[in-house]
Formats: sequence, C-alpha cells, structure tokens
Amino acid sequence: MREALFYEPGKNLTVHCQLCPHNCQILPGNRGICGVRENQAGVLYSLVYGKVVSTSIDPIEKKPLFHFLPGSQSYSIATVGCNLKCLFCQNYSISQVDRQKPEIVGQLAEPDEIVASALVNNCASISYTYTEPTIFYEFALDTARIAKTKGLKNIFVSNGFINPAPLEKIAPFLDAANVDLKSFSEDYYRQICGARLQPVLETLKLMKKLGIWLEVTTLVIPGLNDSDDELWQIASFIKEELSADVPWHISGFYPTYKLLDRPPTDEATLNRGREIGLKMGLNYVYTGNRRIPGSEDTYCSKCQRAVIKRSGFQVKENNLKMASCSFCGEKIAGVFMP
Repeated sequence: MREALFYEPGKNLTVHCQLCPHNCQILPGNRGICGVRENQAGVLYSLVYGKVVSTSIDPIEKKPLFHFLPGSQSYSIATVGCNLKCLFCQNYSISQVDRQKPEIVGQLAEPDEIVASALVNNCASISYTYTEPTIFYEFALDTARIAKTKGLKNIFVSNGFINPAPLEKIAPFLDAANVDLKSFSEDYYRQICGARLQPVLETLKLMKKLGIWLEVTTLVIPGLNDSDDELWQIASFIKEELSADVPWHISGFYPTYKLLDRPPTDEATLNRGREIGLKMGLNYVYTGNRRIPGSEDTYCSKCQRAVIKRSGFQVKENNLKMASCSFCGEKIAGVFMP
C-alpha cells in the first residue's frame, strides 16, 4: 500500500478524496467508488500501488494513437479498478472488481522495473491503460517520472474523469493521451457510465492547454449515442474547443458485459460518423473496430494524399518527411520520430 495523494482528512476519521470528480467522502474502513482507495483510520491509501494486473507490448496504434510516434511499440500496464461503471466495459474483469473485496490482485512491480522492461523490449513509451490510470495515479506518476529521465514517453489512455490538480501535477511527465468522449449527453454519462460529462470536457480542454498531445475516441453504440445530432455535437466540440487537428477515432461497439441487448455498430454508421467529422472541418477522422478500407489511413489536409497507410494496427506505408506531407509539404499535426 501507499498513502494516496490528493485527499483531505475530515471529521471522525473520514477522508475526502479529491483525485477525481466523484470527490468521495470515505468512512473509516471503506473504499471510494473506484474500489482501490481505502480509508484506514483516517489515512487514505492506494491499494494498487505496484500491483500490476496486466502488461503487454502493443503497437501505439492500438491505444489508439495515430499521430504520436506511429509505428512504435508501447509498454502497456494496468492495475485493477476504475472510477466509472460503464455497462459496455470490454475490460470489466479487471476494471469492475468487487469494490469491497479484501484482496487486491496483481503482480508486484516497482516503477523502475516497469521502466527497465519497457527499455529492454525496445518500446518508445509506456502506456497506462486497459483500466483507468487515474485510479493508480501514484504508481503511474512515480513510473512516469523515471521513464522521462530514461527518454521514454508516457501515455494515458483515459476516460478523462480526473480533477484538474492531479492532471496538472502529472502533466510535465505526460506526453500524450487518448481520452474517451463517450457521449455528449449528461443522461448517458450518468445512466450508462456512472459519471458526468462536464468534467470530461474540462479535462480535454485542460490537456490541450497543458500541451499534452491529445486524441479522442468515441465508442458508437446503436440507439444510445449514434444520432447525427450527437455526433455533430462531439465533432463541433473537438473543433471549436480543442482543435481541428485533434484526431477523432469513431469506434464500433460489440455487445459485452452488461450491455448485451444492442447490436454491433454497422459499417454504415461508422462511415456516417466519419463523414460528419470531416464535414465539421476536422482534419483527421478515423474509424475503428471494423476493417473499412482507407478509414485508418492518415490523409494530408491540403492535398488529400495518404501520408500514412495502415492495416489493422500496423503502419504499411509512411510518406512523411520531417513531419510533413512528402507530396505537397503540408505540416501534419502530431508527434513524429525523426
């Protein structure tokens, strides 16, 4: 265990966790909504520090990040727990743990061991992913600090439900993030995810302001968030509040966990979402979880030639030259290797 950051003691040994917008008031012996931060006699502890439940070496495109070191490998880690309760979570077996279960599973690892593993496996970055990195914040922060000194990049794959102060503290060590903007409806966030929309929007704007390379993903679920109106709202927010250069990944849904009554997202819906993003004026819009020819390629916003061609999570052709289109010289937004 490790004493948690971002909490304040209250009366009668209660604690006020201030890590995420749930702002849990936790009684002695209890845990927050995430299930992995526990009040022990008036002191809040992280129960998952160094308890890694999943590791993998992934293509950076799997995060998905298409404009951040494309073609590189990322060392991916997670602990159990999450501060959301999405009914469609694909990693529910590790994210939606019994929030009062005494035992926290995971393989013990120190931050320097994670960094060493990333280096020995020729990874360019470490991704804090699979579950929500905010809930293993202390471990991620310590690992990211060491990784930075070793020349590794740090990536959050996140639901964006984090308070401003913790985000600002880790920002100097955080190079990129893919954030789920799951819907543009407060009702959706409350009923389907157990959260709120507005804090996620504020996180996205703050990440952009802090200089973190940002990409956005929306999982499109038939009948829940697939209307033209909602997709226009998301595309408009990205363009007007973030930047037309922020990539938007429109991802297909498959029935899973507690959301089994909805069909998979069809190809036509994904193509419609991508067309809405492009009509809104976004420069980089992609589809995911379906093999749609050309929809995973990066196109120059000026000459419309494919500067990066992909198949699945693999880069098949790279026509970038000094981060610019090799055909017309237009600058391509992103962080690219020399």
